[in-house]
Amino acid sequence: MKEELKGPKVEGISVAVAFETAETGDRIYNVYLLNKTADTLENVLVSSKGYGVNAMTEEKIETSVLRHSLGDVAPQKAQKIEPIMEQVFGLSNEYWISYWIGNKMYDKKFVFLAETITEQNAIDLPLLECTGVMLGE
Repeated sequence: MKEELKGPKVEGISVAVAFETAETGDRIYNVYLLNKTADTLENVLVSSKGYGVNAMTEEKIETSVLRHSLGDVAPQKAQKIEPIMEQVFGLSNEYWISYWIGNKMYDKKFVFLAETITEQNAIDLPLLECTGVMLGE
């Protein structure tokens, strides 16, 4: 019974923080959902938040929870979720993705741990023509 409650396994879906360059030449950061499957993701919903602890004061820090409706995401496509500020890279940044394929609902949580969104962890991102940090397959 516990297995039934887990829902279907999420495969071929990733969340990435892309390191991009604005028209002004400044470095900007955007979060993307990458659909590397052969299926259209239907009615995609994303909630995002950041959280952590101030090392000096040991005070808990939380950002606002943001909710995004991305609609449908075509196969082998990337969809921008939101811009992200460099100031929150010191927090854990969580993205909870929910979507439908046919009559099955899928959901998965992706968490960029504090201080992991860095140049040292950057890779060439699939479906995007830039580098960044990716979670998922």
